[in-house]
Amino acid sequence: MKNSASNLSIKQALQVQAQQILPIITQELVAQHFSEIVHQRIAQQSTEQTQDEHTQVVKTQSIKTQNIENTSYQGLTCAQHLQFGHVVIKWQLSADAYPISSDLTHEAEVLAAVKALSRIKDNTIAPPLLAHHCVNVQIPEQPCKLVILVMPYYPNGSLVSQLTASKHPSLTASQKHHFIMQSACLIANLHHAGWLHNDIKPSNILLDSSFNDALLNNAGASSLIPNLLLTDFALVERFNELKEGSPAGTPAYLAPERWQGQGATVQSDIYAFGIMMVEILTGKRPFQVSSNSNDKLKAWAIQHCQQPIPKLSSEYSRYQCMVDKALAKRVERRYRSMEEVLIDLTSLDSR
Repeated sequence: MKNSASNLSIKQALQVQAQQILPIITQELVAQHFSEIVHQRIAQQSTEQTQDEHTQVVKTQSIKTQNIENTSYQGLTCAQHLQFGHVVIKWQLSADAYPISSDLTHEAEVLAAVKALSRIKDNTIAPPLLAHHCVNVQIPEQPCKLVILVMPYYPNGSLVSQLTASKHPSLTASQKHHFIMQSACLIANLHHAGWLHNDIKPSNILLDSSFNDALLNNAGASSLIPNLLLTDFALVERFNELKEGSPAGTPAYLAPERWQGQGATVQSDIYAFGIMMVEILTGKRPFQVSSNSNDKLKAWAIQHCQQPIPKLSSEYSRYQCMVDKALAKRVERRYRSMEEVLIDLTSLDSR
């Protein structure tokens, strides 16, 4: 009951702040020739990096204060633009004295580098970055910086939209394999480029605009490349810049060693892919935590570190060895690379 009251007060405080902030964001976007602006989401990040069981462990949406001097706001907005068409805008607002806008700037840098790599290798990994702006705005009595990233809007949404209770039962075995294979290719390409993603999950896999509902009735959909795009690079790290310390990512996909304070590795991305693989096949995550749990992070840690690897039904038994290897509790027993994963996936195709 106490947690419910606390969550309610957080939401109420955020609503109050949103009433101040969103009109200013809208005004700035209009000045940059955006129209039909619809704000989809707003979240607040405090200077204190506490744990949030709902999104990323190192990022918090809890509201410690209503003073923007030691907080920042992040949002997701849909809009139209004469040049770019229907777009999604990721934005971040922070006080000049508290410049954490590097989060989105970092993501912009990664997207630009990935785009350059795609041009060289003719292999699309991520959505194109259409625009990246950093402008000064004035929240009442407080100068702030607004960073925005503009990307295309994908009407088919993310892979998670295909894993709902209503849509998943209609997916064929071929389509599920296609989603697994394409996701593995994206992650392998990102690794090959020298980055770890650190937040692999279905909601971060977009269905390309060329992928429409008609394809879901076509068992040959796997012949179309690319259908999927990797998104959300906020937590991406270069291999040569990996940090020890607090775990990062989404708890439902976080590898056992990350809960034990170890840094990110290729194997932690592979573990998250293994969770997603089970989810694509069965429509459910292999590990679950009760919504009534008093300490969700502890509950998730127990699930990942102590619960046995799930056994797939006979329908998916050919994937069991791969799931066992991707979700091995000990890093040394896990796949060493996504290339190894792709080799095993390709061998399944030939059976």
